[in-house]
Amino acid sequence: MFENKERTDINELGEFGLIKHLTTNFKIRNDYSVKGVGDDAAVLDAKGKQTLVSTDLLLEGIHFDLAYVPLMHLGYKAVQVNLSDIYAMNGKASQITVSLGLSSKFPLEAVEEIYKGIELACNKFNIDLIGGDTSSSKQGLVISITSIGYADADKVTYRNGAQEHDLLCVSGDLGGAYVGLQILEREKLIYLENPQIQPDLEGKDYIIERQLKPEARMDIVALLEEMDIKPTSMIDVSDGLASEILHLAEQSDKGITIYEEKIPLDPMTYETARELGIDPTVCALSGGEDYELLFTISQDDYKKLKNDVDITVIGHVTDKNSGCKMVSKSNNVHELKAQGWNAFKS
Repeated sequence: MFENKERTDINELGEFGLIKHLTTNFKIRNDYSVKGVGDDAAVLDAKGKQTLVSTDLLLEGIHFDLAYVPLMHLGYKAVQVNLSDIYAMNGKASQITVSLGLSSKFPLEAVEEIYKGIELACNKFNIDLIGGDTSSSKQGLVISITSIGYADADKVTYRNGAQEHDLLCVSGDLGGAYVGLQILEREKLIYLENPQIQPDLEGKDYIIERQLKPEARMDIVALLEEMDIKPTSMIDVSDGLASEILHLAEQSDKGITIYEEKIPLDPMTYETARELGIDPTVCALSGGEDYELLFTISQDDYKKLKNDVDITVIGHVTDKNSGCKMVSKSNNVHELKAQGWNAFKS
């Protein structure tokens, strides 16, 4: 994609030159994209569908640590975080805009690495880059991405549609991203104490990738459409399972009961959490950044997905007065509390 080998000061290109340099190789893939990068505004044609828009902001030192996050992975992950919101609406993502705040420590080559990750995500998920902005930053690296998608009006799924007796389902497995983060933080501290010691990540590939290179679940949206299932409510698991359950329950004005033994945990997540002295269930409930889809379905649709190994029924919807609870493996009942990520908690 890029051929620069040496350190190039961004000032040599200027803002518009930088944008042109970074976006030259991005091609338009979607019919909805009439005009992408290169004019005062992008032009989109929704073709009779409802438009979905979501924005996320990632700040160095708050959302990521460049001590162990490769820039290309960061670019890829920044896109995934945004696409996940579109898929959580039962939509299909089609465009993104990318805005960067850059401190003087970042040469052109570093920014190119970020865009390599962005391009990889665009290629894999059939997304068009249609605009953005760049600016200087005195607080380190800032990444803001807006994702745009579309869905037929009757297929858009909100958080407020869960009905009593619906089944609560989740894709994939949970807790891996959080446990992967704990491993990376551990190795960072060891390195800071002794830079001669190399990171020991052997055998932890899956959970490290869950943290550094998550995959938004476009495939689950396609699968549900193929199964002719429209979820009654849906949200992505970005802040931890417990937090997302509480969001669905509050928005739908219902209660939800889940079963600890049903929560899907990868064996590596479970074993590594135990090694670190952490309860694996807590990692799933409060860890966050798994970017799986949590959704409710009518019991009538259960037979359509009961044999799918990538979707797990973990509970059911109850009346509002029952609240949100988890039945433990020892059959004790615990109130669910949101202890996951808080963007304003220091």
